[in-house]
Amino acid sequence: MTTPALLPLSGRRIPPLNLGPPSFPHHRATLRLSEKFILLLILSAFITLCFGAFFFLPDSSKHKRFDLGLEDVLIPHVDAGKGAKNPGVFLIHGPDEHRHREEEERLRNKIRADHEKALEEAKEKLRKSREEIRAEIQTEKNKVVQEMKIKENKPLPPVPIPNLVGISGGDPEDNDIREKREKIKEMMKHAWDNYRTYGWGHNELRPIARKGHSPNIFGSSQMGATIVDALDTLYIMGLHDEFLDGQRWIEDNLDFSVNSEVSVFEVNIRFIGGLLAAYYLSGEEIFKIKAVQLAEKLLPAFNTPTGIPWAMVNLKSGVGRNWGWASAGSSILAEFGTLHMEFIHLSYLTGDLTYYKKVMHIRKLLQKMDRPNGLYPNYLNPRTGRWGQYHTSVGGLGDSFYEYLLKAWLMSDKTDHEARKMYDDAIEAIEKHLIKKSRGGLIFIGEWKNGHLEKKMGHLACFAGGMFALGADGSRADKAGHYLELGAEIARTCHESYDRTALKLGPESFKFDGAVEAVAVRQAEKYYILRPEVIETYWYLWRFTHDPRYRQWGWEAALAIEKYCRVSGGFSGVKDVYSSTPTHDDVQQSFFLAETLKYLYLLFSGDDLLPLDHWVFNTEAHPLPVLHLANTTLSGNPAVR
Repeated sequence: MTTPALLPLSGRRIPPLNLGPPSFPHHRATLRLSEKFILLLILSAFITLCFGAFFFLPDSSKHKRFDLGLEDVLIPHVDAGKGAKNPGVFLIHGPDEHRHREEEERLRNKIRADHEKALEEAKEKLRKSREEIRAEIQTEKNKVVQEMKIKENKPLPPVPIPNLVGISGGDPEDNDIREKREKIKEMMKHAWDNYRTYGWGHNELRPIARKGHSPNIFGSSQMGATIVDALDTLYIMGLHDEFLDGQRWIEDNLDFSVNSEVSVFEVNIRFIGGLLAAYYLSGEEIFKIKAVQLAEKLLPAFNTPTGIPWAMVNLKSGVGRNWGWASAGSSILAEFGTLHMEFIHLSYLTGDLTYYKKVMHIRKLLQKMDRPNGLYPNYLNPRTGRWGQYHTSVGGLGDSFYEYLLKAWLMSDKTDHEARKMYDDAIEAIEKHLIKKSRGGLIFIGEWKNGHLEKKMGHLACFAGGMFALGADGSRADKAGHYLELGAEIARTCHESYDRTALKLGPESFKFDGAVEAVAVRQAEKYYILRPEVIETYWYLWRFTHDPRYRQWGWEAALAIEKYCRVSGGFSGVKDVYSSTPTHDDVQQSFFLAETLKYLYLLFSGDDLLPLDHWVFNTEAHPLPVLHLANTTLSGNPAVR
């Protein structure tokens, strides 16, 4: 699939404020804004106290505050000159008159002392140097930051943790398979160590230039995307020292109160998904706390007339908007439809149903809408609630929406029947209108555009082979075998797209047009950016069939990545998989560590590592536990209620 220039190129998806002290001006007569602010505060306090004394100090000639006792007599005040009654009153004091006068005098003295103290403090401030004032300002800033950290890191309410099975182990018995798994682990170490050395704290790494890199999906902020994305892979592989390095960075540096516009979808699947997975695997509370802090920052994106979230949101201001290239200001199906797993877990862990209600509202809205030929268009306008351009794809722009329908059912311990029905309805329409067989006998998934089928399949759509296999059990009309076979056919087609290149790595998209099959035609579609979808499908098919071809194909891909993508500073994508002397794009994507290497490692591990009846992987390959019926009441299904 051709990706627009601004389209994020990550995984299965649509394709700060400086708080340090500013320098002081050199002119002696010019004060910094912070100094003026301090002085204005002091003078304001002084003036306020003066006016308070003038207007509000009790006066014996006016009304007095008193306690009505047996000794006090209240009588009308009579003007001696006019003889008329005045509605005012005065108090003829009894024996406590002296006590009231003393209180009044004590109050006057206190106000006078406060005035003098404020005046002295103002004079003292004016006598201080700029450096002393700067130090005081910085001290106050540090106090505020510490108070905010204490507030942000307050513990969340305890909840029953699901039964966590298979978070370690998976050691293969076969020596050859064990050696291959160790090689994948070494590749992970190479990618991580170079990021640690050259890109630490940045979102991603430029392994050839050996410096940090950040795509536009993260705005201007350096949020350590690779650290968060890689945590669970490190943990699963037993790289615990590296995991602890990442944990310490998150504890000390991960801050979401930045003036930065980010992709709601990407931040959800990478950060919230990654933090939740790290929490479940390690039990470290800091990951759960950070996930909830970030989720709260994403909620303003849902403030639209329909409740369909904006594609982007500013983490500081909460202002949202959509991608400029999306159809008529539309939101994108694969973005607003890929929030369910993470948001359900957020509600489960916090007891706050806000997250659950947000994603269920999206589902209810989609259920009410007409779908042309039963297909979901990729674009939906969040203002009008109407579809945009009639373009349907199981690749970029649509893909993970279908995935999350199936996984919502799996994650609910197969009780979310509403999600399963939506999934079954959707794939029946997809099979009818989008899935075709080429002249050469390859099954592919095309794209529906403006009333006709485009015979092109994207690398992103290759995940569907694994999805069909994962959803085979529970299919309608005893079609489990059919969908397992369909998944295997998609895996074969995607393997062909790899095998027909010079590098044995797959292009971004490939055509089925006449004599051309499973081959990219346009130069802009010939790149490989370390994507995981084909290897993901190999892993799912291996788990369900144990057919050795999937391990063989996965190893071919691993060797090709090692040979053509590995550089001294990490791993890089390549610009043309049909060239025997490829040019690197100099980007080590965070999803390479989160997904590609994780799926390869699992492919050469035993089935007891993260078993699929206990874990569901989000679209960034972050494993989240199944929420069994006994542990949750979040589902809208009558069975759970």
